This record gives sequence, C-alpha cells and structure tokens, in this order.
Amino acid sequence: MGNLYGYIRVSTREQNGDRQILALKELFIPEKNLFMDTRRGKDLMGTFLSDIVLQVLSLVAENERINIRQRQAEGIAAAKARGIRFGRPPAPLPENFHHLYHQWKNGKITGKTAAKLCGMPLSTFRYRAEIYEKNNFL
Repeated sequence: MGNLYGYIRVSTREQNGDRQILALKELFIPEKNLFMDTRRGKDLMGTFLSDIVLQVLSLVAENERINIRQRQAEGIAAAKARGIRFGRPPAPLPENFHHLYHQWKNGKITGKTAAKLCGMPLSTFRYRAEIYEKNNFL
C-alpha cells in the first residue's frame, strides 16, 4: 500500500482541528503526513462578488436617474412650449400701488414708505415698480 496523507481544513473560529486529527490517526495515517489548512477571516470570494453586485446595482441606479432627469427636462421643455408657466403665481398689486408709485416717482414719499404702505418689502416694491413701468410706459 502507498503513502497515506490526511488533509485537515479549519475555516472558522468555532472549528477545531483536534477532532479531525484524531479521526485521521484512527485510520493509521502518520502524523508527518497530516496537513492542516486554517483559513480564518473573511471569505474573499464572497466579498468580491458582493462588491460586483453593489457596483452593478449602483450603475443601474445611476443610469435610471439619468433617464429620469432627461425625461423630466423633455417634459418641462414641452410644457414651456405649450405656454405653461412654472412657479408660484405673482400676487396681485395692492389697490393703492398706482397712487403710491406716482407719489414715489414724484419724490413726495420715499420708496421705503411706499413699500410699507403697500405691505411689501422695499426690494419687492422696486421690482414691481420696474415691471409696472415696462408694462404701462412702453
């Protein structure tokens, strides 16, 4: 009969090679022909596969997001072409705006006072006054 060899593999912390050594010695395998392989730690192949799966899922999600943004941009462009306006509609001018605007333009009141009497911030008053001028004095 030829030489007999024994192979013992221990892959987790819970496993112990002693039981396997005893079992191989009962089969009359000399101790010098016993080879023990201990593999502790992570399963590198499993980690590698999970990394690949995550990368593929990430790529699919990124492509889907690109498609969504493109379809969204196309929809917005089509809506604008039909004349649909986006955003909050402008608030109507207060009834006293016309009178206060002319007083402000004639220097009888300050812009701050006119804005306060209209119930709006000064920057909004100036913005609305600019639009008012463009629409009424062209």
